[in-house]
Amino acid sequence: MNLILLGPPGAGKGTQATRLEHAYEIAQLSTGEMLRAEVSAGSEIGKKADGLMKAGQLVPDEMIIGIIGGRLDRDDCRNGFILDGFPRTVPQAAALDVMLDEKHLRMDHVMSIEVDDEAMVKRITGRFSCAKCGAGYHEEFQKPKVDGVCDACGSTEFSRRADDNAETVRERLKAYHAQTAPIIDYYDSRGLLRRVDGMEPIDNVTSQLKAAID
Repeated sequence: MNLILLGPPGAGKGTQATRLEHAYEIAQLSTGEMLRAEVSAGSEIGKKADGLMKAGQLVPDEMIIGIIGGRLDRDDCRNGFILDGFPRTVPQAAALDVMLDEKHLRMDHVMSIEVDDEAMVKRITGRFSCAKCGAGYHEEFQKPKVDGVCDACGSTEFSRRADDNAETVRERLKAYHAQTAPIIDYYDSRGLLRRVDGMEPIDNVTSQLKAAID
């Protein structure tokens, strides 16, 4: 079974992808992680991607599709895969379709995790993490058990991502909607799109996803 998870920043795509990965024994694929792996391995495509990124340039769609295509040939993808946050544009979706056709594969479901933008601003801007071990917290939804002390390692030092501020988050959401609305139409017209309410508790979102898939 092959899936795509769509959703704006903070919608919980990564959390849900991990749950679906274990539930259906399929591989979770993140383009960011795949790019970093190619760079670390020093592969030819990794060297090209690294040079582009260091120059502040975007990695071309065809290079991303090539990396995904190579990744699909590995054994852990034999039962299927989940693409988390890719494609982001209709040309990427079309290129992905061509690559899958060449491998005699097809997309089974495209899951759209739908959320309220202002709730996402609140969710993202409240995030922080332990500066020592990286354990994640939220100032409202997931506080440390002891205020100012990391549950995992006992550190008292915390940090926030520089781009987790309201203005930046709203711009990221605006960009997501501008880029992704056409993709939703693209997959909806082919009968592949399934919508789930991402404002529900995490377990309920997982249940919705499984129900839509099954």
